[in-house]
Amino acid sequence: MTRSTDCLDGEKLASRLFATRAVSQALAAPLSSEDQCAQATEDASPTKWHLAHTTWFFERFLLEPHQPGYTCFDARFNYCFNSYYETLGARQPRAKRGLLTRPSAHEVRAWRAHVDQALHRLFSAPLADQPEIARLLEIGIQHEQQHQELLMTDILALFAPNPLRPAWREASILPAGKEIALTWSGFAGGMAQMGHAGEGFAFDNETPRHDVLLTPFHLANRLVTNAEWRAFMEDGGYDAPTLWLADGWARAVAEGWHAPLYWERQEGVWLHMTLHGLQLVDPDAPVCHISYYEADAFARWVGKRLPREAEWEHAVTHAPQMENAPPAGLFYPRAARGEGGLEQMFGAVWQWTQSPYTPYPGYRAAPGAIGEYNGKFMVSQQVLRGSSCVTPEGHSRITYRNFFYPWQRWQFTGLRLAEDAR
Repeated sequence: MTRSTDCLDGEKLASRLFATRAVSQALAAPLSSEDQCAQATEDASPTKWHLAHTTWFFERFLLEPHQPGYTCFDARFNYCFNSYYETLGARQPRAKRGLLTRPSAHEVRAWRAHVDQALHRLFSAPLADQPEIARLLEIGIQHEQQHQELLMTDILALFAPNPLRPAWREASILPAGKEIALTWSGFAGGMAQMGHAGEGFAFDNETPRHDVLLTPFHLANRLVTNAEWRAFMEDGGYDAPTLWLADGWARAVAEGWHAPLYWERQEGVWLHMTLHGLQLVDPDAPVCHISYYEADAFARWVGKRLPREAEWEHAVTHAPQMENAPPAGLFYPRAARGEGGLEQMFGAVWQWTQSPYTPYPGYRAAPGAIGEYNGKFMVSQQVLRGSSCVTPEGHSRITYRNFFYPWQRWQFTGLRLAEDAR
């Protein structure tokens, strides 16, 4: 992980740390204790587990090794809330996190308070004299923000199959979009650079900065919309094996895919489950909750392709773009505004790329347990770029590399089209 220069400013770091910790609590506040314990799928985790795991991260990586006299809240929690750090010992199997009815949500909140009090004590000495502590605090903030996004994704996965169609937070009418014509921005290609340049925070998988050779390409001005996806569906896109990668077709058939995840048809009308309850599908909003396999099939259907991550990063760096983030309190991808340039690069849905998740030239994972954070997952996954409507404020950046398996659909994932320049 790369260190931000703000890391050594104790006042700023403390403000960000405790504001981030408070956001996690606020996201969980509308949920009952029963909501917080349930696990929707093997990919998802209970809300209580997210709140506990982020607390475990601070306790295990920062407080236990770096705060003299720190008293562990409960050593048994190491097994319960370790995620995938093999070097730190055995853990509760991921698929069985929903079985952890104990510790209770009340005990987890008490643990968070215990850890927060200890974190306050870290700021009694200047962080300029404690660069390693500052580095770990920054990583912990970024890590908790990642879990805030997962927490929202997993709440939706939990509520979607519930026959009561509960809303995490009410929004009686989601704002409608307007139809924006699809246009193309052209890029000449040539030698370019990609990757984190060294200023501000970045995860290790965003480094090192390196040269890439780009061939001329075009990138769509906006994301693919629900209306365009419906045209794909109505043209038999889910029934045409020639459009699909072999693994994708096998998965679609086995799991009965005929529409994006959370879509359902009632009396001839398409609706979908959102964090604000069951809503009409807005034809002009970006399609969401689709796998890489579906995104790739759609691109083939229109005679285009998905962008490579180097193309996406180059385009954001060298062309005007708009974030189009949703208003405060609205966790739903908004339609493009039609104000020119590349829109919806951030703040709507994560965008599948054609690029496999592999290390950059010269990449080295960090030593020790913290080095298990990104590097060991660099196989069999695809890179996504941008950010989504549930990405915490300030967490996105041009070089950020998200990654998921190509069949996963429960994240806020969509697509932008690309094509080779003729």
